[in-house]
Amino acid sequence: MEDITKLTPLEAAAELERLATEIARADNAYYQNDEPYLTDAEYDKLKHYNAAIEAKFPELIRADSPSKRVGAAVQSKFNKITHRFPMLSLGDVFSIEEVDDFVMSVKRFLNTAEELEFMAEPKIDGLSFSARYENGKFVSGATRGDGVVGEDITANLRTISQLPQQLPAGVPQILEVRGEVYMAKSDFLALNERAVVQGKKPFANPRNAAAGSLRQLDPKITAERKLSIWAYTWGEVSAPQWQTQEEFFAKLHEWGFPVNPLNKLCRSLKEIEDNFEQMMKIRASLPYDIDGIVYKVNSIALQERLGFLTRTPRWAIAHKFPAEQALTRIKDIRIQVGRTGVLTPVADLEPINVGGVIVSHATLHNEDEIKRKDFRIGDMVVVQRAGDVIPQVVAVKLGMRPDDAVPYVFPNKCPECGAHAVREEGEAAWRCTGGLTCPAQAKEHLRHFVSKEAFDIVGLGDKVVDEFYTAGILQNPVDIFTLEQRNGADEPQDLFNFSKSEGLHLENRMGWGKKSVEQLFAAIKARKNISLPRFIYALGIPQVGAATALMLAKNYGTFDDFQNDMVNKETAKLVAIDGIGGNMAEDIVAFFEEEHNQRIIRELRQYVKIEEFVDDEVADSPFSGKTVVFTGTLEQMTRAEAKTLAQKLGAKVAGSVSNHTDYVIVGADAGSKAKKATELGIKTLSEAEFLKVIK
Repeated sequence: MEDITKLTPLEAAAELERLATEIARADNAYYQNDEPYLTDAEYDKLKHYNAAIEAKFPELIRADSPSKRVGAAVQSKFNKITHRFPMLSLGDVFSIEEVDDFVMSVKRFLNTAEELEFMAEPKIDGLSFSARYENGKFVSGATRGDGVVGEDITANLRTISQLPQQLPAGVPQILEVRGEVYMAKSDFLALNERAVVQGKKPFANPRNAAAGSLRQLDPKITAERKLSIWAYTWGEVSAPQWQTQEEFFAKLHEWGFPVNPLNKLCRSLKEIEDNFEQMMKIRASLPYDIDGIVYKVNSIALQERLGFLTRTPRWAIAHKFPAEQALTRIKDIRIQVGRTGVLTPVADLEPINVGGVIVSHATLHNEDEIKRKDFRIGDMVVVQRAGDVIPQVVAVKLGMRPDDAVPYVFPNKCPECGAHAVREEGEAAWRCTGGLTCPAQAKEHLRHFVSKEAFDIVGLGDKVVDEFYTAGILQNPVDIFTLEQRNGADEPQDLFNFSKSEGLHLENRMGWGKKSVEQLFAAIKARKNISLPRFIYALGIPQVGAATALMLAKNYGTFDDFQNDMVNKETAKLVAIDGIGGNMAEDIVAFFEEEHNQRIIRELRQYVKIEEFVDDEVADSPFSGKTVVFTGTLEQMTRAEAKTLAQKLGAKVAGSVSNHTDYVIVGADAGSKAKKATELGIKTLSEAEFLKVIK
């Protein structure tokens, strides 16, 4: 990876784009398919690297940053459950120094120098669940999913004997208990032994086994596998009966939920450090896998004051264990071509078991990373896993290098289409110049268009997209919506290289039939009305992920308004959006400058209706949908608390004042922002007026 201290802003933006894409793909593999193609070492390092770049270049933070995202969208085979309160993830740290920084950040936010109590909890390596109880009766269960919408696993959770089906008298009328489903090491080994005997593929690790078992469509299969749970937090509760995390655990135990006996209340950084060292010593002897320790502010009142960042709480952090390592050999270095034409080197490794997971390949990121670490085909390399899921190639064992190993020369041609590859000055990545004439880019663009967070067309998975592209059936997104018409067309279709005088007749293709074709057409029809955020995301605009697409939809309301501003290069409103910098704005405008993109959009709109965005977040709040800027020193709360409060009320918090600003909240010693608000005629509120309006 690049030395962050030497990154230019242009290089940093390119790295953040690459990281957002790579981490999103890893998230889908891990959360949605239970088949991580990386191990936690690489994954954690990628996220840590992303966070470090964002810390140095906050103006480049992407709206689709991995730091703002949780999990992945749910699979279509399950019914969906929307969480009343989001199931968010935790930020990660890897050293006691970073834990100290976390504690100090909490104190700064609360403006206190007093020692705080933290609950230290073993971080279970399993699958998060949420169980809802009404009047003491278990009524529904869900996975975390993308944090907002999860999979309905009610029937499967009922098969876990540790989960109470009926709670004792006195519990809140509505109680949502959250925790982790896991598989004990002994049960995992027994399951894999049975799989081998039956000629089936064994699971890679206990976490995958637990996730795969819990997400069976047939609950009988789940019941046959021994799953366990630990409960550790809550979601919606009608009447909480606890004031601290410690008291909550006591209530859980009283009501019959399994609570980890290794949870420990720590009253100082020294106690936190001692507990971590102790857990490191006993980790291997535990009957279940843990990959770190979670620290939570014990006081619920303080948790509520601290609130949340975009996707993580301010009052909790995960302290991950050091990486596990192993030696293996690089058999080959191959190049993958992504949707935006980026050439990514991947090391094919001799399969090696690292902490219970077979690792056979890992990304080498870019040309500079290969040169810096001098990776060569044939090298013996150190592979490590941090947090027990994602792999990374750490270093070369030079003393074990073969005599015939030669430096790797990065290709200057695309391996997919043969077009020239270029590396622009200031960028870390090589890119194919073939555009959509490059099969890899065209196929990746089609895959992106139909993906879960875009049009989510059931039946058009990666394999089908590859098949249809190769056969000339799908060449661009518009072809998807003419597919049914062309399937039985009587006239030849000039778009293809072969005669279609009798139509495509997909039902006659190998692996297809009348029913599967009808289901595909029905899935396509179901997406002819599409939400504005999904449509924007589906276009594949550089740097625009799902989170950025949602932000753009919120700020523009309709696609026409968004497109008109971009075509006319009206970027004032765009760059005023918190999280969108100049570099991202340039990429968005550049996308709409391309006539090819405009043509695709025009043709798509003949078949697709793009819905106007309706923001139902805190609809009755006076600040809902309003753009707010804070300036000066606040007295009754910190600036961070005030921003968090405004965002909870549906406001968009911006860093600068513009014509698109609705309110400027003015504290003591306010400077140029207050002056500019007056000049522009923007309404200003004092801190007291702001608090009065929201109460």
